[in-house]
Amino acid sequence: MESREDPGAAATSSASNEADAAAEREAASGSSGSDSDDEGGASGLTEMEFLRNLLSRTLNLGSEKPEKVLDELTLEGVSRYMLTEKCKNVVFMVGAGISTAAGIPDFRSPGTGLYANLQQYNLPYPEAIFEINYFKKHPEPFFALARELYPGQFKPTVCHYFMRLLKEKGLLLRCYTQNIDTLERVAGLDHEDLVEAHGTFFTSHCISPTCKKMYSLEWMKEKIFSSLIPKCEKCQSVVKPDIVFFGENLPSRFFSLMQSDFQNVDLLIIMGTSLQVQPFASLVARVPTNTPRLLINKEKTGESDPFMSLMGFGCGMDFDSEKAYRDVAWLGDCDEGCYALAEFLGWKKELEDLVKSEHATIDAKSGQAVGDGASASRPHKKDHQQKPSPKRERPPHPQDE
Repeated sequence: MESREDPGAAATSSASNEADAAAEREAASGSSGSDSDDEGGASGLTEMEFLRNLLSRTLNLGSEKPEKVLDELTLEGVSRYMLTEKCKNVVFMVGAGISTAAGIPDFRSPGTGLYANLQQYNLPYPEAIFEINYFKKHPEPFFALARELYPGQFKPTVCHYFMRLLKEKGLLLRCYTQNIDTLERVAGLDHEDLVEAHGTFFTSHCISPTCKKMYSLEWMKEKIFSSLIPKCEKCQSVVKPDIVFFGENLPSRFFSLMQSDFQNVDLLIIMGTSLQVQPFASLVARVPTNTPRLLINKEKTGESDPFMSLMGFGCGMDFDSEKAYRDVAWLGDCDEGCYALAEFLGWKKELEDLVKSEHATIDAKSGQAVGDGASASRPHKKDHQQKPSPKRERPPHPQDE
């Protein structure tokens, strides 16, 4: 599928890999993004170390030898593996495809994506609406678009609640998301569970480098729906949601957590992403050689030629060759893929009940009828939460903050 990577993905589109590499190098030594003050860019990787590690993984130069972990390369084979003691830590990589069922429009699909329908904003070119330098001079188009896309108008999908269910089962290590719609949070994932690689609407900051005052989701929402350009109460500079624009670094949290997470992951599940955006897509190649990888998407992606893999821009997934031993592709609607996997796991009824209960709670809070697409603007707790399975111990990893 041609996935919409949410506006934050604009900072790292495949058309700007050079800029992405620079952003990655800067972030590895201390990002200036919104998370940098809190997390200090503690990636611990020098540029040379990062390239050496990536090259070693890509060429399989390590001591680890490939071993077939799945008894068969199917969704059912993945489910059987998930039910064993070998599978304790699941990492998700998700993109726009998990949110389209919520009614959030695609960004890049020809003719129907937002980039194809931005004429009303009189932009010099579509991507300008997500460029930081253009935003500083002309913030009006972005905030007009933000009214259409603002978090709080959509409900999480089956995919979001499948990740929530795995959290309750004690299996979720982390969700790495390209999306900025905050639906992972609405579905019940906490800050600890998430790496919002392309930023989020959940918080906002003053863009003045000498101020950087933080503002809440509710504060920003009030300004946007009052058709006002949000201005800092302290210095009167423009306040921007903490999504990553062209020209900005990825959050340092992305670089610091990926080191431990992708060493300890037992299963990588990739959903609703084209895997064309760097450096996010390169995470697929960071898992240990024997770790199974499951793609749930409308089309196969992540397969790359040897040269691109060598340069660090390929994922190297192998679904069909004679050498395939760990990669599984389930093609179709992402929600249906999650239901199919949940059925093999024996959890489909739990997932259906969770979705129904959570959507009913959201509808009740919003005061609107079931199915009209309303949503809460911040995460909430279930009134009658299903008792989770006992937590399994996971390998230690650095603290999030």
